[in-house]
Amino acid sequence: MGIYSDIKEDFANAYKNDPALNSKLDFLFNYPGVWAIAWHRVGHRLHTSGHKRLARVVMGLTQIFTHIDIHPAAVIGQRVFIDHGTGVVIGETAIIEDDVVIYQGVTLGGVSLTHGKRHPTVKKGAVIGAGAKVLGNIVIGENAKIGANSVVVKEVPDSSTAIGIPAHVIEKGRCTDPFMHNMLPDINKEMFEYLLKRVAILEHILVEDNKSVLDEDLELEHIYESFIKAMKN
Repeated sequence: MGIYSDIKEDFANAYKNDPALNSKLDFLFNYPGVWAIAWHRVGHRLHTSGHKRLARVVMGLTQIFTHIDIHPAAVIGQRVFIDHGTGVVIGETAIIEDDVVIYQGVTLGGVSLTHGKRHPTVKKGAVIGAGAKVLGNIVIGENAKIGANSVVVKEVPDSSTAIGIPAHVIEKGRCTDPFMHNMLPDINKEMFEYLLKRVAILEHILVEDNKSVLDEDLELEHIYESFIKAMKN
């Protein structure tokens, strides 16, 4: 497909991904992510054809107007949608495949000053939540979901969910609806609940030697071990 066809598809794709879009006029003022992708198509074409300095100028001006920083060398597939978009940063060697959704504040950054591939590869259909930082030459699998404000430094398998700082994969192969952000579990809450229950049980054990309490403690320990095992997997 040519640049014009790709940009036309980017605009049409916004209607699919945002029910708040009601008119074409909205594109002019409320969809910087769409404009950033559109201008990146131009900048990337200039970059690959040898006009690297001009490509940087185009993307520099785009950054001023959209507050989205995309390096012209980054590879972006079809129907990629940046929702809201403010604060998004996409590095030079990043690769984003088709049908990816990226929310505001996301960084696809590097962790090395060496040349070569140092930014993430985001596979088809993945969703990256607001404020997430995906760092290094890692792969985010097809249809994977990254929770908001997570810091991802390890690869995420296909159809999986990763949350936390640093991010842990909590569901492998079970992410059937990547837009259900409200269904993400709260790992910190679960850990605090475990600690509070454990302290209460130990206090009971110190007060009286109760076999039922010991059995309850053993059961809780099994739950904790299962939790840790799931985090490691």
